[in-house]
Amino acid sequence: MKEMKGKTVISVVLFCAGSVIAIAQQKQMSLKDCMEYAVSNSTKMRIRKADTDDARLDRRSAILQAFTPSIEGGVYAYYNFGRTIDPQTNTYVNTTSFHNSYSLSAGISLFNGFEAVNNMKISRTSLNMGISEEQQAEADICLATMEAYYNAVYYSLLSDSCEEQFRTAQESLILVKKQEQLGMKGYADVVQSESDMAKRQLDYTNARNAKTDALTTLQDLMFWPLDSTLSIVTDINAEYLFDSQDDVDGIVEYAKTNNPSVRIAFGAMENAKLQLNTAKWQTLPSLSLYGGWSTTYFSYPGGNISTRPFRDQFSNNGGEYVQLSLSIPIYSRLSRLSNIYKRRNAYNRYNAEYNQKLRDIEAEVRRAVQDRDGASDAFLQAERYAEVQAEAYKLSRKQYEQGLISPIEYQTATNQYLSSKADMMNALFKFYIKRGVVEYYSGVRYLDQ
Repeated sequence: MKEMKGKTVISVVLFCAGSVIAIAQQKQMSLKDCMEYAVSNSTKMRIRKADTDDARLDRRSAILQAFTPSIEGGVYAYYNFGRTIDPQTNTYVNTTSFHNSYSLSAGISLFNGFEAVNNMKISRTSLNMGISEEQQAEADICLATMEAYYNAVYYSLLSDSCEEQFRTAQESLILVKKQEQLGMKGYADVVQSESDMAKRQLDYTNARNAKTDALTTLQDLMFWPLDSTLSIVTDINAEYLFDSQDDVDGIVEYAKTNNPSVRIAFGAMENAKLQLNTAKWQTLPSLSLYGGWSTTYFSYPGGNISTRPFRDQFSNNGGEYVQLSLSIPIYSRLSRLSNIYKRRNAYNRYNAEYNQKLRDIEAEVRRAVQDRDGASDAFLQAERYAEVQAEAYKLSRKQYEQGLISPIEYQTATNQYLSSKADMMNALFKFYIKRGVVEYYSGVRYLDQ
């Protein structure tokens, strides 16, 4: 009996746990939830983060190379068989000898045409570019997710509307058949109602298929498991739309300075300039400082020759050296001159790309503001038109039920009503997207909107 009670308790616990998991999986995701999920699971973001980590390592290496010496240690040992020279008597002897050597050396570049300093600056700029590339990737992912999300919401609402019209057409067909039996309608009216119901069913099927396709696209962008159902929030109300009084010139100037794509182009131009300066300084001599210490030990295993102990030889045979090296470039088959020309061409190319990016950003900002304002006006007009068509549809439905208008006239009113609702939703979601783009150029991340 106790065993049965234990099994019952375990079953209840497992059932409750499964219910909690199912509820969590069925949670409706908002636009922000979808964008956050897409950013956190995107392989593109993982690649950018890995590139940024590499840039941090390059930055550390450049700093260490500029301010710290390179240090090397070495040790070797070998046996020598046969004739050899006795270091003490300087005569040939036939014996086996053992040699052991230890060394420690260090070197640092004192002047190499400011290459180390420029490499530090290049690594710093590259790190900032890596961070900007992460931000750019995040913005691209969020914008694509936003467009896919509103597309999925649009087709979800359209599918619901088409389903409602299909159900209404079914009810109308039942009513017409009853009216035919009462002699109020003819057979032609029944056929027309059946045709209208078939059309509504086709529209509903197409809208449902489009909804499924839009959700699949959103799942793919989010890296959502394709074998799992994605539920999104579709209850989106129109917010208060106001006349824009934005300082367009201010947004343009802010975007030219702070937009990630501009910072990336500017960083590439700055690195090209530093590489050009490095190439010019490479025509000057380079100066390096080296120092080291070494010692040796030798013995004659199995022979009659006596040697000093290891400790004495290790101390007595030790020696140090200091070396100052000056390298003067004289002729390198014009490779240094060619490198200068190539670096200058690279700088001119990146400078042109930076100027083009500034031009593109200004055009994008102004176009985004115009598109947002235009979408706002279009929505207000579409909303007004949808309200009028909704009222006209209600009147047409009553007239159709009373037999005052033909099925064709009722079908026309229904089509206009559905079209007006679709246009209003499309205009609203387009406005949301355009408004988000303007806010992004104004300095607000998509995730913070």
